[in-house]
Amino acid sequence: MDIEAYMDTVGRNARAASRRIAAASTEAKNAALRAIAGHLRARQPALLDANAADLAQARADALEAALIDRLTLTAAGVESMAQGLEQIAALPDPVGEISDMKRRPSGIQVGKMRVPLGVIGIIYEARPNVTADAAALCLKSGNAAILRGGKEAIHSNQAIAACVRDGLRDAGLPDTAVQVIETTDRAAVGQLVSRPEYVDVIVPRGGKGLIERISREARVPVIKHLDGNCHVYVHAAADPAKALAIVENAKTQRYGTCNTAESLLIDAAVADAQLPAIGRALAAHGVELRGCERSVAILRDAGIDPAHLHAAQESDWAEEFLAPIIAVKVVADLDAAIAHINTYSSGHTESIVSENHSAAMRFLREVDSASVMINASTRFADGFEYGLGAEIGISTDKIHARGPVGLEGLTSQKWIVFGEGQIRR
Repeated sequence: MDIEAYMDTVGRNARAASRRIAAASTEAKNAALRAIAGHLRARQPALLDANAADLAQARADALEAALIDRLTLTAAGVESMAQGLEQIAALPDPVGEISDMKRRPSGIQVGKMRVPLGVIGIIYEARPNVTADAAALCLKSGNAAILRGGKEAIHSNQAIAACVRDGLRDAGLPDTAVQVIETTDRAAVGQLVSRPEYVDVIVPRGGKGLIERISREARVPVIKHLDGNCHVYVHAAADPAKALAIVENAKTQRYGTCNTAESLLIDAAVADAQLPAIGRALAAHGVELRGCERSVAILRDAGIDPAHLHAAQESDWAEEFLAPIIAVKVVADLDAAIAHINTYSSGHTESIVSENHSAAMRFLREVDSASVMINASTRFADGFEYGLGAEIGISTDKIHARGPVGLEGLTSQKWIVFGEGQIRR
């Protein structure tokens, strides 16, 4: 295959389709989403057969168990994809929404209208469900999509793509509005991220290596986050029961997600009183505690098994462990906690546990991350939990979208003006 010629064709088709999708009615887009859901259900056996081929190859290639788990589709998984499409169909359509209308002294009315971004390229690894989720979010927000999944899911992704194409046709929309790249050649990725004439934004979903490569090579804007080094800070005015529950949940509910807490900061004023119970709860889950000198001393005196307790290295403060490991530091006060977070955080999600309103509001204002919380687990940093219905990913950038990116994050705003014949003098 001539990759450059192939990606040229894909890009031209996407750009042409984007104009039709941007103008499509909410009813047509919702009809397409429901039709795709119907095709997924009707073709469940074929989807599982395609996935079985991918799994067989993955096992032959000795891929790690976690990747095989993400790759696996089940009957319940197919149904979940279909339900997800129907849920997105039920969400309000952001396209065309007008806001902030103001009448100016000249008599004109000035405001903003929400519009699609255009063509969105999405590059992802392993998870076949992303093909359906990404297609649905791009379609509902009026965008065309070019999807490039990992080579390990090529059969699954193409089977889902066939359902998407047929659903678009059923609704009278161009089937090129969502294109799933048919080649596993890595050169296709390089072509996709370097074509601003065809692609308006890239969304990489995968490991840090993938995202770093895309960020380095892209000639179009990228919506991304690299790391999820999330913090929980137990303030001097923290309720002990809340602190224990929040830290335990933020760290142990799931280890491999980007909104899992990787660092625990505890105020020196309450460290002796509260850290032992927190440490014992984490150790009971098998979590390794990598602490500063004082936190290690407190935890050792509390009877924490030395197998779960180690001195932290400088690199631990910035690490996304994605494992049952947490960095622990006793900090002097709120100022020290904010300074530590703004130095070492990846800008994803941070939480303060405190009953002091003024301290909590300072934390909200001064911590420079995409999501900042008071008395809540970092695990809530998620599009579904935020009421977005679904998300295309998480952004730690500061321009355009920040935090979980849902339908609104896949649009921008343009200025609009209503006049009655006014001319500028």
